[in-house]
Amino acid sequence: MSRASNSSIYSPQLLSLKYASRPFKAWLRTLEIFVALGTFALKLFVDERSGQIDQNKRLRAVELRNVFTSLGPTFVKIGQGLSTRPDICPPEYIEELSQLQDSLPTFPDEEAFSCIERELGLSIDSIYSSISPSPIAAASLGQVYKARLKYSGQAVAVKVQRPGIEEAIGLDFYLLRGLGFLINKYVDIISSDVVALIDEFARRVYQELNYVQEGQNARRFKKLYADKEDVLVPDIFWDYTSAKVLTMDWVDGVKLNEQEAIERQGLKLLDLVNTGIQCSLRQLLEYGYFHADPHPGNLLATPEGKLAFLDFGMMSETPEEARFAIIGHVVHMVNRDYEAMARDYYALDFLSSDVDVSPIVPALKNFFDDALNSTVSELNFKTIVDGLGAVLYQYPFNVPAYYALILRSLTVLEGLALYADPNFKVLAASYPYFAKRLLTDPNPYLRDALIELLFKDGRFRWNRLENLLVQGRKDRDFTAKDALQPVLKLLLGPNGEELRILVIKEAVYVSEAIVLGAAIDSYNSIPEFMRTLVSNGNANGPLILNGSEQESILELRDRVFRIWSLLQSSENFDPSLLQPILQVLQDTEARNLGGRVIGGITQRLAARLLQQVLQS
Repeated sequence: MSRASNSSIYSPQLLSLKYASRPFKAWLRTLEIFVALGTFALKLFVDERSGQIDQNKRLRAVELRNVFTSLGPTFVKIGQGLSTRPDICPPEYIEELSQLQDSLPTFPDEEAFSCIERELGLSIDSIYSSISPSPIAAASLGQVYKARLKYSGQAVAVKVQRPGIEEAIGLDFYLLRGLGFLINKYVDIISSDVVALIDEFARRVYQELNYVQEGQNARRFKKLYADKEDVLVPDIFWDYTSAKVLTMDWVDGVKLNEQEAIERQGLKLLDLVNTGIQCSLRQLLEYGYFHADPHPGNLLATPEGKLAFLDFGMMSETPEEARFAIIGHVVHMVNRDYEAMARDYYALDFLSSDVDVSPIVPALKNFFDDALNSTVSELNFKTIVDGLGAVLYQYPFNVPAYYALILRSLTVLEGLALYADPNFKVLAASYPYFAKRLLTDPNPYLRDALIELLFKDGRFRWNRLENLLVQGRKDRDFTAKDALQPVLKLLLGPNGEELRILVIKEAVYVSEAIVLGAAIDSYNSIPEFMRTLVSNGNANGPLILNGSEQESILELRDRVFRIWSLLQSSENFDPSLLQPILQVLQDTEARNLGGRVIGGITQRLAARLLQQVLQS
């Protein structure tokens, strides 16, 4: 920490004071940016008019990579983001911009080694028994060497910061901030506070300049998420780390956008991407602490099949209330409850509490009614982002900075998956996690969302429960015990009377279906000549039921049996797991509930019997 005491922090006020007194330098940098990007845009325009756009794709892609490289680390970051979006950029651009992740021009090795000795206060020879004479990789803010520690012989990665990096990004953010003020003032179509978004991004980049902070981020990330056997986070060597030098475990692996190299190791890219999605869901919705820069250069496939996370400079956090609101938002989308979706924007901090959401509901309905022609899982993430973006532009939304980083994180992962499978859907891959959280999380907000999903118009939607169990079982952390006990506690709680009434009615229906279903099965199992005698000529059997009613009863009975079978076949299921539930059922309220169910069943079957006798 003492080595990091002089590291810079982002201060818009200090940048303004610094560069307002240097207008010539600011105008010179502005001219440099406009000339570089304007020249490239002019070439694209000429290609378009001359019909050479396809023939010159590779040439223009190389030129754009060189433009971003020449403009420095701020624009390299922009190029890195574009390199993960095959839905935005053609393959030639993707291939070239991918080189911005770790194949940037290097700075002299002498400067790097001098920085190591100056920062750590030790000579290179006293720290490492060997160190690569040139960088293994060069990124936007620094370059990496492979070394071996002298005291232990362990292979490590040594990241050294680029000289003069603070000056370069400081000026760019000063100019971008000025552009943000102009957009806020004159561009009405953009309702978000652009300056706030730029400030948030700048703070994250400045945090990346403090390698001690990055080491602390890595330690926290490892503690939260590396408990899974398929996730790897390297350890930090604190004795050899400072604000501008970071030493960590060396990780052998292949970047996630190198599909052929991954498959040569006997691994599947989609399996690794799915690991990344599940880990990202835990980051975004469980603990709220997430990796905000997951481009392919920061995600490696190890020979053992693990997904290794690198570069923890840019991290962010999802507020607790927003985490539950995001899950609830997905439930409301599944239910097509657009009024509830609109109200979610309060909890997500998109809208202030004094804004009326009623005009937003028709806009949500128009988009999602068209988009949800198929199931929600068939939507890709970009479709939802684009659709919601169109709604956001029309109304007084203020998109929080954390949300922009979430979008970036998930769109990067979807972009990686599209390399392997153009039909990949992030929402479909996310379903098991959402189902597990809804079934097992005792949080009141999620419990209400589960009830909302399962009950409609006073009836229990058994098909929804079955689908949740089918999806939830795909999550390795799902257990039947976790799904059963919280539901029972909610049902038997002091505020559960309304739910108890619904459950009693449904328990009566289910019990009737089981009894009548057993009677129908018994009838169907006897010889044909005996059926005629028993049914007294009724085509539908001995019971006075029409065909659709009998089909409905058998369908309900079969679905309930399938759900029970799903619970029984869940990993770690054991009858002894029901012991805590039996303890809950010993409560007075539980015994009262059981009595009311039995009474309802008795009345229902008695009514059936009387109907049978009278109609016969």
